[in-house]
Amino acid sequence: QVHLVESGGGLVQAGRSLRLSCAASGRTFSTYAMGWFRQAPGKEREFVATINWSAGMIYYGDSVKGRFTISRDNAKNTVYLQMNSLKPEDTAVYYCVGSGRLAPRRSWDDYDYWGQGTQVTVSS
Repeated sequence: QVHLVESGGGLVQAGRSLRLSCAASGRTFSTYAMGWFRQAPGKEREFVATINWSAGMIYYGDSVKGRFTISRDNAKNTVYLQMNSLKPEDTAVYYCVGSGRLAPRRSWDDYDYWGQGTQVTVSS
């Protein structure tokens, strides 16, 4: 069993930065690929970023390219999402996901584990 717990969300002003963390526990050797999704009220879940075990494959959603950076520290069983130049439209619940697959995927249904989410609110 793998458990994922997000942290670092909060309320920030537009243009500021925030870093989210996701700590994995349990059988963490099964979390080869990890990533982030987000969901705003009344909207579909949106792909944000994903990263493989060695960090040799990294992909971002079009809306966050150039502003967000995903990274991981396997010794700490943790993945991060550095969010810069935040906009009001970034407001959403952010979910950490993990998969036993080697390759990162963009679909929510391709992941095996997910956290409960952390709220990010960006004021104008």
